[in-house]
Amino acid sequence: MANKQYSFYPGCSSQKKASSYNQFRSTTTICQELGIQLNEIPDWNCCSASIGYAGGGELPRLTLSARNIALSEKEHPGQDLVATCAACWLATREVQERLNHDSQIKGEVNEALKEAGLNCKGDKKVRHLVEVLIEDVGYEEIKKHVKKPLSGIKIAGYVGCQTNRPFGIAGESFENPLYLDKMIEAVGAEPVTNYQKKVSCCGGALMFSEPEKSQALVKDIIEAACDAGADMLVTPCPVCQMNTEVYQEFINKKYGTKFNLPSVYYSTLMSVAFGKTAKEAALDGQIIRAKKLEEIATK
Repeated sequence: MANKQYSFYPGCSSQKKASSYNQFRSTTTICQELGIQLNEIPDWNCCSASIGYAGGGELPRLTLSARNIALSEKEHPGQDLVATCAACWLATREVQERLNHDSQIKGEVNEALKEAGLNCKGDKKVRHLVEVLIEDVGYEEIKKHVKKPLSGIKIAGYVGCQTNRPFGIAGESFENPLYLDKMIEAVGAEPVTNYQKKVSCCGGALMFSEPEKSQALVKDIIEAACDAGADMLVTPCPVCQMNTEVYQEFINKKYGTKFNLPSVYYSTLMSVAFGKTAKEAALDGQIIRAKKLEEIATK
């Protein structure tokens, strides 16, 4: 397959020792396998997805993501901007939409960017990596790279909020998006087709400020997957992955449950299916071990 190049915005949580570094590692392996070249945007900054709403004002929040877009346009002209973090993708996509539909805001943002010698056109696509995998690679091509099918594993595709609302993935239903189910099938596993909490919110950053409310949401997400017979969750979102994995211990103590359900990224599934080692698939980054994936990876 011909090499495909994209301007890559990794985002804060993908940094070494950060919460989704394991996603970054497994993403690297699948992109190498599929001939996808991710060209990191130099000197990128936080997209302000969370803290930007905490009182800093709209213009600084928009300008932070616009700066990343402007740097992408300058350093990687002609390339679509791609993010692996759902929050980064959503924040950046929102800013592009705002700038392209409001000339006043665009003027104000570019006036601020002028101080750094930058200008944001916003004329290239802002895409989540799952869009690249679906639209530019395709499920059939993904199947061709499977060396170790994940047969015998039943997986609940937890889409969550941010890749689903308000923009969504092209061609997917807002109520029942199927792209994770199709990815699960492509790597030889069995998707949970009756998963009732597929697009439910995990509470996001509310886990830090009002943990009881968020943990109640996560309990329902995990419980629905377990009730449907899932061996694990798979998600495209770093916050969803963190909340559904890290807080199971707290939920068990609070509710008397005994959850021990692995929560992994789609890139982890694909890495294992593509024949990569457990380390290349970043399985060593799991808090709740995905033992069935480990077994396949070590064969």
